Amino acid sequence: MSETFLPELPQELWRAGKLELAHGVQHTLQVIRIATAALGQFLAEIENRGAKDLYGHGSTASWYAEMAGLSRGEAGAVVKRAIALNSTRALDGTEVPAVAPATAAVAAAGLVGDERIDQILEILKRLPADTSVEDRAEAEKILGELAPNAGPRQLVEAEVSLLGWLDPDGNEPKEPEPKEPRREITLERRRDGFWKLTGLLDDETGARTAAALEAYAQPRPVDEFGQADLRMKCERLGDAWAELLDLAIACPDQPGTSGYRTLVHVTIGLEELKSGLGTACLDFVGTMTAREARLAACDCLMLPVVMSAAGEPLDVGRLRRFVTPGQRRALNIRDGGCAFPGRHRKPKNCHAHHIEHWVDGGPTDLRNLVLLCGFHHRLIHHGDWEVRMAADGLPEFIPPQYRDPLRQPRRNTLHHR
Repeated sequence: MSETFLPELPQELWRAGKLELAHGVQHTLQVIRIATAALGQFLAEIENRGAKDLYGHGSTASWYAEMAGLSRGEAGAVVKRAIALNSTRALDGTEVPAVAPATAAVAAAGLVGDERIDQILEILKRLPADTSVEDRAEAEKILGELAPNAGPRQLVEAEVSLLGWLDPDGNEPKEPEPKEPRREITLERRRDGFWKLTGLLDDETGARTAAALEAYAQPRPVDEFGQADLRMKCERLGDAWAELLDLAIACPDQPGTSGYRTLVHVTIGLEELKSGLGTACLDFVGTMTAREARLAACDCLMLPVVMSAAGEPLDVGRLRRFVTPGQRRALNIRDGGCAFPGRHRKPKNCHAHHIEHWVDGGPTDLRNLVLLCGFHHRLIHHGDWEVRMAADGLPEFIPPQYRDPLRQPRRNTLHHR
């Protein structure tokens, strides 16, 4: 086993720059994963020799629980993972190959952690019972090679593809008998500006609602630097509700909106809107910052209203549609979904973002437009990432220096393979 050491910590960590902090976390995470893989090799060897003969314990998990100060369940999960990733020996001395050798190889290099390893092992359990040894090995190799650069959602998609290959017929669908519909919704605005939504749904409608929300409330995939989605379940469901509203409002036949995502009434001058200072009113319901108005202006109707000092409207601008249906279709075909690297969201879940903001004079044409999901749309507006159009007419993204010191351009390769 190769020796890997932790980086020396600065004496005063609070003085470290964001690049140094990011590299420290990245390197330390890799060291932890390499050490965890090495620990698994030790535990697998103890399992081979027999914990009872070596230490007088009935099982390796029992001995490791005492050694590490863990519960039996915690220790058992670690030992189970170690046995799956390393070859062992049967009672007669014959070698039992590892369940997931390709996954073990990337784990030993520190490129994948316990969460993705456990997900791969669970996927392998769900493969059809009649899967041949060769096909099972090929499926595990695909998952193992995908894991270092994949998040949980991408592995779920890989599982669906593998099952479609190994078991194209699938299980026979079962349709439950529907019950008598009963649906009640109450919506009220609180004094603090938040809205309270309560309701009562029949079984069928509740199940459909839960399925729709769950589909959009999945945690965002772990990026290539191991950053996970830290939103709580209730927050992810709230964001999913907002996405479903966006889809409904964007429908061309939607009463009252005619397919426009947002109607923004700017209650300050356009110069203030360009600078990102001031406030705007969204459909006369509440206020929003000018920075949020800039984001909404990418894919909405813009109605600038210049106000006098006394609050009197001096000039009401002409209502203008930004992205035409033809441009939107062309964007959908070109980008295939959210163009941010590693993002899987489909075109219907995306906004049309102006690379050079419209309020700054950016044109509404394909070379100045890119599809972004709500999260990455906000990230581009308020974060350190940059987007530009490459010479071949496709969008590419420039990461912040703390992610990539060389700031090499990146593209999304998930939609066009």
